[in-house]
Amino acid sequence: MKQNKNNYTPQPIDTKDVVLPEELNELAELIAKNVHEVWSAGRMKDGWTYGEERNDAELKHPCLVPYEELTEVEKDYDRNTSQETLKLIMKLGFKIVKR
Repeated sequence: MKQNKNNYTPQPIDTKDVVLPEELNELAELIAKNVHEVWSAGRMKDGWTYGEERNDAELKHPCLVPYEELTEVEKDYDRNTSQETLKLIMKLGFKIVKR
């Protein structure tokens, strides 16, 4: 049965009980940076360019800058994505090991 979009309720896997080991902090930051790079590349491919204020009609966005130039608030958005991804990997029983 097809679900009505209006009734969609996100159900992410609960990772609250997962604590990232200290040694994964560097990996989480590298993933966060890459998340931003992938997002930026997608936006630019779609015609978006840098603008001091977001303007959807003109395809301008203030976050189309290198990761290092983002505000901490914006970096935290990407960090949350990376950390939750790592937590999910661990929750699903995978082990993350650096070679």
